Amino acid sequence: MPRAGGARPAPGGDRSRTAAGAAARGGAGPRGTAPGKGAKTPGGHAFAGGDGARGADPVSAAHRTRGRVEHTRLEAVCQGVLRSVSGGRTTRLCSPWIQSQNGTVTPTRTAKLERGRGALGPALELVHTGRAPTRAALTAELGVTRATAGAVAAELEALGLITVDSRPAVAAGSQGRPSHRLSVDPEGPVVLAAQVHADGFRAALVGLGGRIVATVPGAVTVEADPAQVLTEVVGAGAGLLRETGRRCLGAGLAVPSAVAEPEGTALNPLHLAWSPGAPVREIFTRCLAGAGVTGPSADAPATGFAANDVNLMALAEHRHGAGRGARDLLCVATGHRGVGGALVLDGRLHTGSSGLALEVGHLTVDPDGRPCHCGGRGCLDVETDPLAFLEAAGREPGPETGLLKRALELLRTEYATDPAVRDAAHLLVDRLGLGLAGLVNILDPDRIILGGLHRALLEADAERLRTVIAERSLWGRSGKVPVLACELDYSGLVGAAELAWQPVLDDPMTVARG
Repeated sequence: MPRAGGARPAPGGDRSRTAAGAAARGGAGPRGTAPGKGAKTPGGHAFAGGDGARGADPVSAAHRTRGRVEHTRLEAVCQGVLRSVSGGRTTRLCSPWIQSQNGTVTPTRTAKLERGRGALGPALELVHTGRAPTRAALTAELGVTRATAGAVAAELEALGLITVDSRPAVAAGSQGRPSHRLSVDPEGPVVLAAQVHADGFRAALVGLGGRIVATVPGAVTVEADPAQVLTEVVGAGAGLLRETGRRCLGAGLAVPSAVAEPEGTALNPLHLAWSPGAPVREIFTRCLAGAGVTGPSADAPATGFAANDVNLMALAEHRHGAGRGARDLLCVATGHRGVGGALVLDGRLHTGSSGLALEVGHLTVDPDGRPCHCGGRGCLDVETDPLAFLEAAGREPGPETGLLKRALELLRTEYATDPAVRDAAHLLVDRLGLGLAGLVNILDPDRIILGGLHRALLEADAERLRTVIAERSLWGRSGKVPVLACELDYSGLVGAAELAWQPVLDDPMTVARG
């Protein structure tokens, strides 16, 4: 991985620390020149050691080597953790080294301060995703000294984002020095998450760690104008903010359609009355302003983010649920109507050139099957969704409101006693397995997670589904592709919250600047 500040200069020469030397770092840090000795961050915690005022004091070769190694490890971790899920962007760190006139490379107090602040985002994401439950784990994950990790944790606590226990305890049977436990602050700020589906919406307040603080559903007819339902869901979320008194840092929206970037338009809302290309993100942001929902700054409305609901389900499960630790994660799920898919590759959502990647709902599993909204026949979208299950079981679907709920209830209560329900479930399992086998052959994922009705079908007859996948796919026969149920109850909402939290995860100081 290339260094953010360019190639390291060759050693040699004096060690003067001048303003001209700062240019060799590849540009000043985002906060300008660091304060003098003893400078602290807004939370009052000093990251820097050393005394830059000494000018040409000698720096031992061992010290320089140790510092360069620590910086290289930290920079690699920071760049990996800060890579944006949606677009693969990497936040570049200013190089904490300067070159004097004779080429010697030395760490500066400014550089050390920037190095500590640059670790705030990666550290927060590590705590947010549960990968750093203790200060010792944070130290190891970041590859920094205990002192630096302690200062970073203390600063995040001062910002009201995490808590650090004051009396670390040693777990039973463990040895060594006890470590402070880290956790997200249960009383900290939240984001507003909203999800629109074929028969209504749900709004929620979600904290760090994917914690749902409060939620409220809404059963409405989704009209052709997106502003109608988005005004209602934002109003419901604003009501939750008033009731809880929580500070809001942003808002995210999940919709049953591919969402084009950077326009934020719903490309194919097949199960909604919206027109293709509806500017949902713009309308969502406008509704937030109208409802008085603010972001980090109380003087400015919150920025709205929007994405496909199954993409966000995969993101949430990858960070907080059944997808944790997977490198190449395939997610397939039903909504209230239809079927969607998502792929997480090396920690990043793969959305394709226009946001339409992994439209698995339009994979044909029965050429003579039902006509699909896309113009084809026998797609997963119409052969394995809640409506298809109810019809196969001989049940009257009735109005669209509550199709998923009725299908789940029928499968839960009558699968074991009603042969028609059992046969319908087997039919859908076989068709789902056929579709998944094709995806396994093409994508070679290391884990598959299923949501919505598909999660319930897996739980009803996991062995049948895995057998179909194994019989129809080359890689499935190896038995090395785990098929798991999604763990989160509201993974689409949690994923929408992840969109809103991302700017804070990239730069936690956003909270202080608000």
